[in-house]
Amino acid sequence: MNEPEVTVEVAATVGRITLNRPRAINAVNLAMMKRISDALAEFAADDRIEGVEIAGAGERGLCAGADVRELRTRAMESGDVSEFFVTEYRLNLMIAAYPKPYRAIMTGITMGGGLGLSAHGAQRVVDATSRLAMPETQIGLFPDVFLTYLFARMPGEIGTHLALTGASINATDAIAVGLADECVGSAPAPDPVLQGAWIAQCYGSDDPAEIVGRLSEHSDPAARAAAEEINRRSPLSIAVSLEALRRAARFATIEAQYDQELALAVRLASGAEFAEGVRAQLVDRDRTPRWSHDHVSQVPRDEVLSYFEPLSA
Repeated sequence: MNEPEVTVEVAATVGRITLNRPRAINAVNLAMMKRISDALAEFAADDRIEGVEIAGAGERGLCAGADVRELRTRAMESGDVSEFFVTEYRLNLMIAAYPKPYRAIMTGITMGGGLGLSAHGAQRVVDATSRLAMPETQIGLFPDVFLTYLFARMPGEIGTHLALTGASINATDAIAVGLADECVGSAPAPDPVLQGAWIAQCYGSDDPAEIVGRLSEHSDPAARAAAEEINRRSPLSIAVSLEALRRAARFATIEAQYDQELALAVRLASGAEFAEGVRAQLVDRDRTPRWSHDHVSQVPRDEVLSYFEPLSA
């Protein structure tokens, strides 16, 4: 008998949700997101439940993100990925507005959709094993699940650095930039890379090509390494992600960002860039994606803006 991919239980006055796909670092698929949503609704309506806790099974992490292989299959077979993202983003918003304390145990790998299940909660707990990241530009997507809303509100241009490079951060830095609240056990030392003055100097532009140019020419080796990392990722995704990040700064609430989030996700995940990114990273694993553009400077502005057009009713 197969074990459930999400387990739901009550311990005293706490509703506990456990992601139970440890071999996949608890990557969440559509069925899992629906089960989590149902459980949260049930716990919210139950007067006996005072708070909710979400954690991941196994020792590798809370959640490596959404099951992008399933998403790619949906896109290639039916062309319809909207149900996946509508379910995911409504769940993110439910967590952000949850009426009871929502505690996320962000141990180990907590990335992509895993941050969507945790970073918007009221109590975000990390430890020495925690590694947080939004690596979506590596597979032709953008840092979704409303993380651009949080990135846009980080000090300086750290959020821009994290959004474009997909760099991972530890528990101490996660608390410093506002992605976590509490570290259990010994806290790791902050990453000196995030303290570098080059981040503010290089990322303070709305032009992705200008950012890459500044990074490439900077004297700090960390800046040049960031440029190399960005250049390995989808140029289209980099350009769209930067635009999404700048627009996210103007939204008054996370809920107000929903239409933009959905439009970008549906269009990018339905396109060839995403299919190619997942192929190169997760299917064939040759790590040599053939992107639609060779460099971010070649991505037309009109193409970027087309992803932000409202979805047809």
